[in-house]
Amino acid sequence: MTMAPPAEPDHLLPPGDRRRRLLGAELLIVLALSLGASGVYALISFVDSVTRNVALSHQDASLNASAAPGRPWIDLAYQLYYVTKGVMPVVLVGYLLVREGSSLRVLGFDLRRKLSDLGRGALVAAVIGGTGLALYVGSRAAGFNLTVVPSGLPDVWWRIPVLVLSACQNAVLEEVVVLGYLVRRLDQLGWSPRAVLITSAVVRGSYHLYQGIGGFIGNVVMGVVFVLLYRRWGRVMPMVAAHALIDTTAFVGYVLLVGHVGWLPKP
Repeated sequence: MTMAPPAEPDHLLPPGDRRRRLLGAELLIVLALSLGASGVYALISFVDSVTRNVALSHQDASLNASAAPGRPWIDLAYQLYYVTKGVMPVVLVGYLLVREGSSLRVLGFDLRRKLSDLGRGALVAAVIGGTGLALYVGSRAAGFNLTVVPSGLPDVWWRIPVLVLSACQNAVLEEVVVLGYLVRRLDQLGWSPRAVLITSAVVRGSYHLYQGIGGFIGNVVMGVVFVLLYRRWGRVMPMVAAHALIDTTAFVGYVLLVGHVGWLPKP
């Protein structure tokens, strides 16, 4: 019996149409298992919201909702499950990069420049976070955005730690997949820098559409800024740090301030 030759690893495949088809299929699969699927869900949710007989500003978009009200230990188990599940696409991306002969380091996802990455991230967070909050408040007042409820978790000891974990999970997932990995694959497919920029930004905005037009536009702008900075710095870690700081401030700040300040909308 003649044995078939073993298949070549992806990183040994010759360049050309076959290589591009494989990369394109891989990219679609990763997005379909992660933030691309979230974008489709967000679109359906947005259509649902705008076709109701209720103004967008009178509807809620809940984040970090309780999964088992009145049962805090079961709720905690659910929250930790969601955080763990949320980073699995990053594990998949890491595996795929290893198969091509590199690693997540090629995206600048490592701890080699901790202080530099954190400093840059804090600066970006200060600019993006403040602008985003103003856009959210303004778009909600204009009737273009739902009321975003960053936390629906019970007032128990693990609420703040889980909110911080959720913020970090969001940051790692989005910046590794939609910034580093997506930009790398589209570059390898021969897309122009402008097309890559627009695609990454629109994908980022798409899975925030459930919040309304303001959430979509704000995240598209954030996506443009992040791609430009990624091109300049060659690392996703500053944007991971910025995103984690923005979300942590939003989640924890909401818990501490809601009901105490008049400018912060509540459901």
